[in-house]
This record gives sequence, structure tokens and C-alpha cells, in this order.
Amino acid sequence: MTFPVTRMRRLRRTPALRRLVRETRVSPDHFVYPLFVVPGSDIRRPIETMPGMFHFSVDRLVQEARSVWELGIPSILLFGLPESKDAQGSGAYAVDGIVQRAVRAVKDACPDLCVMTDICLCEYTDHGHCGVVSGGGVDNDSTLELLARTAVSHVQAGADVVAPSDMMDGRVSRIRSALDDTGFEHTAVMSYAAKYASSFYGPFREAAQSAPRFGDRRSYQMDPSNAREALREVALDIEEGADIVMVKPALAYLDIIRRVRRRFDIPVAAYNVSGEYSMILAAAHRGWVDGDLVMMETLTAIKRAGADIVITYFAKRAAELLG
Repeated sequence: MTFPVTRMRRLRRTPALRRLVRETRVSPDHFVYPLFVVPGSDIRRPIETMPGMFHFSVDRLVQEARSVWELGIPSILLFGLPESKDAQGSGAYAVDGIVQRAVRAVKDACPDLCVMTDICLCEYTDHGHCGVVSGGGVDNDSTLELLARTAVSHVQAGADVVAPSDMMDGRVSRIRSALDDTGFEHTAVMSYAAKYASSFYGPFREAAQSAPRFGDRRSYQMDPSNAREALREVALDIEEGADIVMVKPALAYLDIIRRVRRRFDIPVAAYNVSGEYSMILAAAHRGWVDGDLVMMETLTAIKRAGADIVITYFAKRAAELLG
């Protein structure tokens, strides 16, 4: 049938009708809120490149975790800035490392909150790369043991999910084996499976103090031009034991999210990264866009593309609006 019998606007006429037929729904149930923890006490320091985000000491992080839980957000993702750095990134897997201390404190205060931890060495190495540097490049295989040690130490502290973001080949298998061998076979692995060498990470690298001191990460993170390769990366991580796979970034890679969702029957996460976040806030600050409306449209697009889980710095504000 054609116009005037078919009138698509009929179901758009009122807010109630639009809600009734809405295809994609955004809910705090599917949010993960990233948080940055630093040494010290009573610290809640604004991150200049990411308005609305902060560096928290462990004591203030606990307060923030409680507020996240009270908003109905089920999970946080922790990133740590250590007291000192070295070539091996030893702070990443230290028993009393910054993330390990934060996990213990958060789980003591808010035991039902799902605590995810980022597994990478870049915040902990003095050279800023995601693994052990040898011969001017990152040595894949010698890095795997350190990543596994980091994952085990986080889970021993109480982490519910570990999330390797380093993009070393074989790291999911090595982490899975290490967890199983130490009695943590029930702990989930969320793999940064398709992580691109993106220019959208700039604000995060300032926040995490993790920019490489030389070169770049293009030899281990994915080429932004490649889509089929992402499916190979995801397939390999699933084969190695990943329970959740992630696409990062999200907004500029909606096509990748869609391809992964169609190909694999496994929970798919998408990371709405710092550059995507900060650009919207910068435009809103200048009055060029309505920040809340653009935020919600962005999160809806990520969900519509097929993401089950959205890791986003907008989580708290979105949860307040969705209330």
C-alpha cells in the first residue's frame, strides 16, 4: 500500500506512541563506567582533557563507586596510575599495586558492583608501550607472562572481570590458562578483541599518562582501514577463551560492531572512547550542540549497531537522564 493509506507518521505522533514502538533501548543496565585511580588520599582531581572525569585516590574512588551503583550502573572498569614506572611495568602485577588496592576497597564497600580491570602495561612502563620492549619493538611472547601475572593479581584482589587491552597475540589464551591454573576458572575475560590504532585516544592517554615515549602502537593495534581483519581477531579471541569481545573505538567503528554482532553469538562490548566523549563536550560547551541530546543519540547508535555492553564516560549522566 502507498500514501495516503500508508502514513509512517502515525506512530510518531505522540511521545507515548514513539516509546511504544521504539526498536532500540538504552539502559544503565548495559553501561560500564571507566574510572582512574591514583596514589594518595582524599584526591578527586579533574582531568583537563576529559571534563567531568577525575583522578581518584582509593578512598574517594570508593565513594564514586557507591554513587555509580546507586544510579543503577552495574559495572566499573578500573585504570591505574602507579607510584613509579619501570621497563617491565612491574606496578601492574604488584600485590599492593594501585589497582589491586582499589579493587579490594571497592569490593569491600560495594560487593555487588561488578569490577572490571584493564590488563595492560602501558600505564606502568617507563616507555609507555603495552609490553616489554626488546630490539626497538614490543616483544609479544615475553609480554604474555606479565599480562597473565597482572590478571591473576587483579582477580586475587577481587576483580570480577579482566579486560586485556594490549593487543598481543595469544594473550587471551595465556590469561585464561593462568586463571584456570590458579583456581579462577569462573572469572570472565572481556577481550579488547578489535582495538584499532585510533586517533580518538588522545584525551585518555593524557588522563592515564600512557602515551608511548617513542614510536606508536600501530605494530600491535589494528589498522583503521581493516574490517575483515577484525572478524579474524574476534574469532581467535573467542577460540582462546574470551567470554566477551570488545570493539574499540565505538562511534567511528559502528560498522565493525555490526559485523561482529552478526557473525558471533557472544556478548559484544563497545568502548565509547575519550575522544568521542570529549568532542561532544567541547561542542556542547561552545553551544554548537545540545550535549545531552547528542550523548543519548550516540549511545543509541552504539546499541543499534549491536553492542550489548557500552563502556562510556557518559554512563553517570546518561543514567541520571534515563532515571
